[in-house]
Amino acid sequence: MAAKIIGTGSYLPQKVLTNFDLEKIVDTTHDWIVSRSGIIERHIAAEDEMASDLAVQASRRALQAAGISVDEIDLIIVATTTPDQIFPSTACILQDKLGIKQGAAFDVQAVCSGFIYALNTAELFIRSGQARTALVVGTDVLSRLLDWTDRGTCVLFGDGAGAVVLQHSETPGILSSKLHADGSQRNMLAALGNIRNGALQGNPFITMDGKAVFKFAVKVLSEVVEEVLAENNMQGADIDWLVPHQANIRIMEATAKKLGLSMDKVVVTVAHHGNTSAASIPLALDTAVRDGRIQAGQNVLLEAVGGGFTWGAVLLRW
Repeated sequence: MAAKIIGTGSYLPQKVLTNFDLEKIVDTTHDWIVSRSGIIERHIAAEDEMASDLAVQASRRALQAAGISVDEIDLIIVATTTPDQIFPSTACILQDKLGIKQGAAFDVQAVCSGFIYALNTAELFIRSGQARTALVVGTDVLSRLLDWTDRGTCVLFGDGAGAVVLQHSETPGILSSKLHADGSQRNMLAALGNIRNGALQGNPFITMDGKAVFKFAVKVLSEVVEEVLAENNMQGADIDWLVPHQANIRIMEATAKKLGLSMDKVVVTVAHHGNTSAASIPLALDTAVRDGRIQAGQNVLLEAVGGGFTWGAVLLRW
């Protein structure tokens, strides 16, 4: 058995926070943010919007694009670092909000690599025959983990959701997947708070060693992409579209350069939503599918790196 993406969807909250808005609340400038990240604006969830609410909107659009009903979904995997609550899972909450009664539902937590991890997991369910049609979602409201006085982090992140419908197919859509992790690097990018005896313990805000993250990300992304390409006897020139985690334009440029890829072949959406963690790849993928860049028969490479540290890549034949 094989698995293929048959529909994509995405959603960004209505509220937009521009770099010029940030100039009023933290010691930064529009030019400084753009030069270091490529970000112009990001979307911020409303007070009553949870990760599952963003996921519902993206999921409905993916289901509509796939042309299937909720009755056909027999697996839901949600990648998120910002669940609605401690438990039950955001996937179970999403299942209920979509009116789905059948199948399995669970969350995956691999931070910015979450969607890659979730997509690979869903593919294995389908290949093994345990599921036929899966809804795979990346959704995060990272704005709620930001210290708005820390210009090194608050300017980088935003909220959003992206989703794909993955279905059993006679023709392989996912050609190869590779996942990695190195927990010894966990403190480079983290939110260390936890709940104990009903009270918050530790620092709940995102902290990051920006220079170390940049260096690590470029190295491991290049390695995992080469790993996936070698497994399929391909080179960078065989890739029609690279859809990277939308964290920082400089990381994307450095990765593309190592692969010998022109930036014309890289899907870049970070300017308009910032780093949306697990949502960023499906957001970018949906954008490129809907505007017609990604076409049937093309080779599409997804790659991400995130806190943990986690990283991975998925090679698609669209």
